[in-house]
This record gives sequence, C-alpha cells and structure tokens, in this order.
Amino acid sequence: MRAELVFDAKANVGEGPAWDAKTQSLYWVDILEKRVYRGAELLAQLDDFVGCLAPRQNGHLILGMRRALSDLDVDSGRVEILTPLDSEPTANRINDGKCDPAGRFLFGTMDMNEKEASGSLYSFDGKQTTRLLENIRISNGLAWSVDYKTFYYIDTPTRKVQAFDYDVTTGQIANSRTTIHIPESLGFPDGMTSDTQGNLWIACWGGAQITKWNPNTGKLLEQIPVPALQTSCCVFGGKDMNELYVTSARVGMSAADLKKYPLSGGLFKVETNIEGMKTFPST
Repeated sequence: MRAELVFDAKANVGEGPAWDAKTQSLYWVDILEKRVYRGAELLAQLDDFVGCLAPRQNGHLILGMRRALSDLDVDSGRVEILTPLDSEPTANRINDGKCDPAGRFLFGTMDMNEKEASGSLYSFDGKQTTRLLENIRISNGLAWSVDYKTFYYIDTPTRKVQAFDYDVTTGQIANSRTTIHIPESLGFPDGMTSDTQGNLWIACWGGAQITKWNPNTGKLLEQIPVPALQTSCCVFGGKDMNELYVTSARVGMSAADLKKYPLSGGLFKVETNIEGMKTFPST
C-alpha cells in the first residue's frame, strides 16, 4: 500500500477528516487557518480555530471550534453556536472529535501551548455536554471496536492508546487500560480510525507514516509511509469504504524538513484491501 496525494493543500494543521456516506464527501479542517474543506474545495473560512467536525443528520456539519460546538450549514455557510464550552480554561481549544453510533459527538480539548494537562474529553448528545475524562494534555485519536463495546483514545504525549468499556446506551466509559504503546521511533500517536477486522490505524506525527495495530495484542501489523512528516489523522471512506484518507501538517517544520517533505500539509489517500468502520452522523 502507498499514499497518493489527493490535494497539495499546504495546510498549516490539516486535521479531523470525516466521511459522509450519504453525499460521498470527505470533510476535513485546517485548524490554525480556521478553514473547513470538502475534498479539495474550501467550504468555509471561519472566524476562529476549528479542531474537528462530523456530518450531522440534518445535512449540516457539527464543528468543534475553539471553545464551542457549532453548526455549519454547508449550503449557505451560516455558522450557529450549538453549545459554548465555558468550563474550559481560556488557553484551551477543542481538538479531535468523532461520533458514536448513537449520534453523540465525543471531542477533546488541549492547552494551545501543549504544556499543561488541562484538557478534557467530552460527550455531547445534542442537548447536554458530559465530561468523560480530565487532566488531558493533547486530546487526540478516538475509535471504537467492531461491536462498539470498546472505546479507544489517545492523549498524544503519553504515547499510549487507552481502551475503555463503552456503553452505547448511556455513552459512559469505564475500566481504563493501556492496549498499545507507541515507541519513539514511530513518532507521536495522533488521529486514529478502525477497520471492520478490529484493527486500529494511527497517524504518527513526526513519523511520516500511518501505522496499523492489533489492539488485542498491542502488536504493530503494518507501516505505510506517507510523504509528509507530520501525519495527523486518518479515516476510511469511498464507495466500498476501503480508501484511507490521511491529513497532514506543515506547522513548526524546519526548512530542511520542508525540503525533504515538500508535500507536508497535503491530503493523501491509501487504497487498502480492508473495509473501514463508517463515520456516524451527529444528532
């Protein structure tokens, strides 16, 4: 398998890819440039940071902005706040997020200076926001097992994937345990997705690759090189759900690294022989 460039976006921090099966569209964001993309199309230029998104059941998008969840009408470009996140420290912003099968939007926060463990993981059911975890430094990858009874989560600096029992009925997590350790040689674990065989696919920031893991054994199954140093997130899409889309970033890279990885900040696609787990819409 190899990564093919889809769009040389030169994104500052490309992130948060989500596949909308209904429209066969890939949405993603450039966090620091405050942009929402649909494939190679700039869909919205916002007034604040946008860390993640997901399709909504009404055809709109839910956006995790700096300190609020908002609704984006993809046709008109109109943005409306769904719920503010007033409990967060002012130095924090929303980072990665994803929906569970019940339509809850799980999302995390982080210190924008990446120093304080002041972030949290939340769940939004369309009405209420519930804090699931706290003392998080850089809230990142989220994924579920095939039966949705296990939730996987990454706090990037820990270099670990944590597993939790997950109750789809209530949205609660329990019984935390470490299922994967990411060695320094692979980079930092960032965004994550899962396939229908139960494997986890993790973007490795600073590692120029996507890694595939068995969460039951903690074993590294495969490494897929990506011609971008800072791979940030991945999601399955396409008609047969076998296309892995990968975002990347240019932020903080040296001139030497940019010369070596000139496609950094691009959007990539990997044709796989595996069916990925689908992206669920938000309520």
